[in-house]
Amino acid sequence: MQRQRVIIRTIGVATAVALAATACGPQKTEPAASASSVSSSPTAGSSPEASPSTDNKPGEASASPSASASPSASASPSASPSPSVKQLMANGDENEQVRELQARLRQLKLMSVAPTGFYGSKTTAAVKSYQSKNGLNATGSVDEATWKKIQAASKKPTADELRPSTVNEVDAPDPRCMQGRVMCISKESRTLAWMIDGKVVSTMDVRFGSENTPTREGVFNVGWKAKEWTSTLYHTPMPYAMFFSGGQAVHFSADFAARGYNGASHGCVNVRDKGKLSALFDQVQVGDKVVVYW
Repeated sequence: MQRQRVIIRTIGVATAVALAATACGPQKTEPAASASSVSSSPTAGSSPEASPSTDNKPGEASASPSASASPSASASPSASPSPSVKQLMANGDENEQVRELQARLRQLKLMSVAPTGFYGSKTTAAVKSYQSKNGLNATGSVDEATWKKIQAASKKPTADELRPSTVNEVDAPDPRCMQGRVMCISKESRTLAWMIDGKVVSTMDVRFGSENTPTREGVFNVGWKAKEWTSTLYHTPMPYAMFFSGGQAVHFSADFAARGYNGASHGCVNVRDKGKLSALFDQVQVGDKVVVYW
């Protein structure tokens, strides 16, 4: 029986990585088995998207153990603000001022997720950490003194900082991405940066193949493009496909858009923002470089 499993797995892997031009499609595996395309990497768990992209509102499920472990304003007596101090922002608030607070906390490396405008457990923990390090009463809520210090320690957020183009923080470009027209794809940060002569033009979140059907790493070129394509192997749509290594392509994935990192491809680079990929598809030319790296 064990020998049968080895044979079956070997055949499966060989099939998935064969140079069939339409080999990609979403993995229909349990979330635990395919939660990350980079599960074999010791750094995969530290990627920003390993945490949920939002400060979850009450009743919403959290994808990150750290979210439930983070202290909230009502978690303990010590986290409750003093009634004599007026709170400008606190757990449960939702407005544009909270979004600015989150963007400033991100500048200070106290938050890694994108601003949402909702003050939840992650924002509470970040504020409490800042207060503890700066001699303030560590309530986890923002009073006037805390807000003034945070403002003084950070700069006014830009529009992109308030509403980032990616949930994941974009990695530093690989040196091989610094010349020419390149889709620079980082497996560590799970982002794609479209670069021209060393300058980032646009960015987007991506996911990769599972451990058994990995996305190949290295330097490639776009071999051909197809605005509308369907995998002949998995019979799944692959809109805006840009093939760079046999059957592996950068393409939009409705499964990624719906399930996020609770899934994986069969080796392709999935993009979840169809609008961004549509714009990128129009700019990328056959022959442009593709760099996939850790």
